[in-house]
Amino acid sequence: MPNPDNKITVFYDGACPRCVRDRANYEKRDPGSGADIEWFDITGRESELCSLGIDPHRALTELHIRTAEGEILSELDAYRVLMARVPAYRLLGWLIGLPFIRPWVSWLYHRWVTRRLAREGRL
Repeated sequence: MPNPDNKITVFYDGACPRCVRDRANYEKRDPGSGADIEWFDITGRESELCSLGIDPHRALTELHIRTAEGEILSELDAYRVLMARVPAYRLLGWLIGLPFIRPWVSWLYHRWVTRRLAREGRL
């Protein structure tokens, strides 16, 4: 469903201390983000995720966002959209999208998330 306010929804793992710190850091770097970002903690909300067309397991292992146009993006595509909204992160968002960097960053990201979830007993 399109959002006329250009607001995005960020689906994040609120049970992950690092994810919560990343959210706080993002909000600190962009204090006005509350007006155009809705933070959605996926913890215990599997049925809501399914109703939005998001696989709960993938939501746990990859960042997801819903754009203002209603499109669901995941992993690095989601990070790039989120980073593009904060001047301090725009260059990094552009870099992770480069064809020769993207696969490496994706591999590192999945490795880190999988190890964290396994360590926590959630995978």
